[in-house]
Amino acid sequence: MTLRCLLFDVDGTLADTEEVHRQSFNAAFAAAGLDWVWSVERYGELLSVTGGRERIRHFMDTHLADFPRPPDLDAWIAGLHRAKTEYYTRTLDEGRIPLRTGVRRLIEEARRRGLRLAIATTTTPANVTALLEHSLHPDSVSWFEVIAAGDVVPAKKPAPDIYTYALQALGVDAHECLSFEDSGNGVRSSLAAGVHTVVTLNDYTRDQDVSGAQLVLDHLGEPDLPMQVLTGHDDGAICVDVDLLMRVHARIGAPR
Repeated sequence: MTLRCLLFDVDGTLADTEEVHRQSFNAAFAAAGLDWVWSVERYGELLSVTGGRERIRHFMDTHLADFPRPPDLDAWIAGLHRAKTEYYTRTLDEGRIPLRTGVRRLIEEARRRGLRLAIATTTTPANVTALLEHSLHPDSVSWFEVIAAGDVVPAKKPAPDIYTYALQALGVDAHECLSFEDSGNGVRSSLAAGVHTVVTLNDYTRDQDVSGAQLVLDHLGEPDLPMQVLTGHDDGAICVDVDLLMRVHARIGAPR
């Protein structure tokens, strides 16, 4: 099958957002009068749980057994997470989160070459919109035919649901697509949906198991800043472009 569509994860893939997320969680905790502080190490552990509300609940269950639970715990956690999102989007509004190396170049080339674009992420829609508008282009939300985000599906990554939803909304076969992820949960999600994957690791995910990915890189590269291939074949390319993706996709072969 011909490569027709690129699907992108957001946090850690389009931009190194995880540290801003961590700081935003801590700001929300402090504003709520909580003495919780998530260190870099603690947050790295919590990233094994996808979804911000799910992460808060997991932290409470595993580290705060004696913390008195509010009567409506779900609503309380949701309010805490909303406050965190406000801190996060405020940082994005200030333009302080640049895209990762090669992301803008590849997305712009993919548009010129006629590839369809979509988002498949567990982060909230507000976070996606803020990042795209302030870090990519003010009109870039419209560049993506489908933005599958947040609670549009009940089961988050590593479940395949978000990718299955995006594929159905696009009306494409999984084998016509490549996805871009940065984590083990993301790779398991995309592969379970039948979508082959390119991974760009970051400081939080560099030690995670991303086996099954077609390419594993440090970043997408630029002509003056070559990528480093950790797994897979780069065919002599110094950065990920559409031609390389076409070759990677062609090597996968037709579905059985």
